[in-house]
Amino acid sequence: MKKAAEKVLCYHFDEETLDAVRAVMRKLGVECRALPEGSWREKIGFLLGMKGFAPATRDDEAGFVFPEPVMVLGNIKGKRLDKVLEAMKTAGIPPIRYKAVATPFNTLWTLRRLCETMKKEHAFMAEGAKNDDGKA
Repeated sequence: MKKAAEKVLCYHFDEETLDAVRAVMRKLGVECRALPEGSWREKIGFLLGMKGFAPATRDDEAGFVFPEPVMVLGNIKGKRLDKVLEAMKTAGIPPIRYKAVATPFNTLWTLRRLCETMKKEHAFMAEGAKNDDGKA
């Protein structure tokens, strides 16, 4: 059975960081794709090009703005994930706060839901860390 292609999706990246990420991924043989602004409507599985996913059919008029860069890693796990993240660090790419590995569960989510979930998780962890600081 053929191994699924490794992919990295970049959303809301500035050009300089995007170029640096693309260079690292090219060296590692990982496909890297910049997502357009309206991608928040699409399911992660569709954005990764997975079979069985179709483009979004409804258009939310309200729109969605997530000002932080978001990286979604598809088919990259374990030691390979460590290698990819270390290569980015070695290349001097600024830390990307919102990163997610695609799972069978979150591929069913829209990019918007993934962003909102990561934001809540980061807030929860930050609150926990703040509370832990006061403990002896």
